[in-house]
Amino acid sequence: MFYLNKTHFQLKKKILIMGLPGSGKTYLAKRFSKKVNAEWLNADKIRGKYNDWDFSKKGIIRQVERMKNLAQQSQKNIVVADFVCPLKEQINIFKPSIIVWMDTIKKGRFSSMNKLFKPPKNYDLRFKEKNVEVNLIKLHDKLKTYNWDNKKPTVQMLGRWQPWHEGHRKLFEKSIVKTGQVNILVRDVYGLGDNPFSFIQVKKNIDKDLKDFKFRYKISKVPNITNIVYGRTVGYKIQKINLGKKIEKISATKIRRKLRKLKKL
Repeated sequence: MFYLNKTHFQLKKKILIMGLPGSGKTYLAKRFSKKVNAEWLNADKIRGKYNDWDFSKKGIIRQVERMKNLAQQSQKNIVVADFVCPLKEQINIFKPSIIVWMDTIKKGRFSSMNKLFKPPKNYDLRFKEKNVEVNLIKLHDKLKTYNWDNKKPTVQMLGRWQPWHEGHRKLFEKSIVKTGQVNILVRDVYGLGDNPFSFIQVKKNIDKDLKDFKFRYKISKVPNITNIVYGRTVGYKIQKINLGKKIEKISATKIRRKLRKLKKL
């Protein structure tokens, strides 16, 4: 499990985690608030406290005004609020520092809210999967820039990445939650057999795909490593991560073939 730094941030931050009912916003808000010692404002709990279950436009505006006031009164440096936020007007009232859109479902359990909900045009993070451990890392890094530490436990990924694809990204996501940082090694195979991508191209592809983890990984070119050996018990693990049949079926060979057919390679 990765560790989130609980150091106080300089200015009060208001984080809005929004999305349809059932999108996973409350679970993320609860977990994140605990990790960074933040004030957690849950819409349902607040409505219950004030016995106000009016979901008309007037009631929704009254609720967001209430949450804005509670956020301002908080003594903590970070306030995390989770509510559906179907109207743009609510965002303008609450004035969040960071907007997280939980875009994990197309329809919620309330048809009236589905009709009212307007997807935000502006947001800082958009989560399309309920991968809470990965989403926690991304959200944390929006608050505080991660500092790489060579002495910190690190996961190593070794491969050709010809090209880097969705399966590799899933492997990275499984790896990042273990220690919080990943060292990606690129085997020097450019020009050998069917390896058409140079190190610069591979690095560019990885950087583009992992932009949300900007400071949590490093990329290095290494010799064409084909064997990894060890003698007696060592202080690290060699582990196979199960990514599921769908992801494991992704083939770089087929991707290269398709790229050539489209004359992109």
